[in-house]
Amino acid sequence: MAHIIVVGNEKGGAGKSTVAMHVATALARMGHKVSALDLDLRQKTFGRYAANRARFMEKAGLNLPGAHYHDLPEIDPAVLRPGENVYDRRLSAAVADLETDSDFIVIDCPGSHTRLSQVAHSLADTLITPLNDSFIDFDLLAHVDVDGRKILGPSVYSEMVWNARQLRAQAGLKPIDWIVVRNRMGAQQMINKQKMGAAIDNLARRIGFRTAPGFNERVIFRELFPRGLTLLDLKDIGVKGLNISNVAARQELRELIKALELPGVEVDF
Repeated sequence: MAHIIVVGNEKGGAGKSTVAMHVATALARMGHKVSALDLDLRQKTFGRYAANRARFMEKAGLNLPGAHYHDLPEIDPAVLRPGENVYDRRLSAAVADLETDSDFIVIDCPGSHTRLSQVAHSLADTLITPLNDSFIDFDLLAHVDVDGRKILGPSVYSEMVWNARQLRAQAGLKPIDWIVVRNRMGAQQMINKQKMGAAIDNLARRIGFRTAPGFNERVIFRELFPRGLTLLDLKDIGVKGLNISNVAARQELRELIKALELPGVEVDF
């Protein structure tokens, strides 16, 4: 059965779709069969990223490794059981169709609380939560005191993950491996970075997640999206002599994939 990777939090602008696309492409480039779903039915950033990739490859005459993107199937309301939610059925039908023919299914969630996101979290074998390295984003996980040192209690997103864990336990499924990915760390002043690090480590011990370094703020990510490309595709499209920033970004991706500790994955890029 496929290993399900969910990329989610309940705040926009944290880099979810960038992380999802790079993780999915990295796995495909390492020889794994990867399927992808975008649950943000309104904005569809991940879906548009995948569509941009398909258009670029067709125009350039290239066949770059990548995930196979799928839309959620439409469901006839007449087939729903009494009380069954149509979004539950759409997601479960998509996963059932993909899981026997995929090594990994990467699911990108919207930056808000939705029924689809809630159900997807309960399906996650691995949950990746990208987080900008600031206390504004940390508030998504927990509330802290005025000094940013004492955790006052979990926030709405942590409670939602807790509920997803409970549902998995009741179903006899293995626990979610939750990784909080710290994005945009490079732009932060050292004292704030230290406070954030201490707060995240404290919360990780309390509610049970691991941490991993993510991506620093780089212009390259904004340039890749319109063509649907990732850092791993640059050499294939004829970019030679990568600059220091691009090399560093590629190393960040390598460290992230290693930190995820996904089953059967040996990082070789």
